[in-house]
Amino acid sequence: MESPLESLPLVMLGPVPIMASVVVTWAIMALLVLGAALLARRLRLVPSRVQTAAELLVGTVDSQIRDVTGAPPAPYRAFVGTLFLFILMANWASLIPGITPPTATMETPAALAALVFVAIIHFGIRGGGLRGFLRGFARPNPVMIPLNMLESLTRSVSMFVRLFGNVMSGVFVIAIVGSLAALLVPIPLMVLDLLTGAVQAYIFAVLSMVFITSAVEKGQPEPKDI
Repeated sequence: MESPLESLPLVMLGPVPIMASVVVTWAIMALLVLGAALLARRLRLVPSRVQTAAELLVGTVDSQIRDVTGAPPAPYRAFVGTLFLFILMANWASLIPGITPPTATMETPAALAALVFVAIIHFGIRGGGLRGFLRGFARPNPVMIPLNMLESLTRSVSMFVRLFGNVMSGVFVIAIVGSLAALLVPIPLMVLDLLTGAVQAYIFAVLSMVFITSAVEKGQPEPKDI
């Protein structure tokens, strides 16, 4: 069994190694883009079952964003919704025999955490301006600047560790049980792993919104500054 901390190349493109996780990641992104494009071309006033399910998903995402931020969901919908759908599909890729979920390797969770880190900066600056975003690191007083900067970095690192650790451990346990037990024995564990994958996608998306909201709120002027 391969080490979960080691990524072996699937093919070599000249001197460049192409990892299996990268191939699966691009396949998932292609499916999401293609599915969105097809759905957008078939929108109707009387929705089909697929359109109804999509509208329900968008409504649920909007509701969660509104509950977390207390703000209109439109500015955050695309990022948070795409983040949730991608992680969900990546986690559930374990259903396909021979496929290791990209989120069970270190590269994909690290890239997702980096995206969240960049999104925090983007939305923080857009919400309060560059000056307001930088001023947020000095609250409640300038002595906290180093700790606040360190906190903004460790938040993203913690998201990476949480997603990678939970998904990788689930895949690893199923692989071990499958190698020791009969064919049908790992099925309950696979069902549990699917549930865990959905929960981890939800937690990652919600934490992203919490951290983004925190950056936006810190960038707003305090009442005494107005």
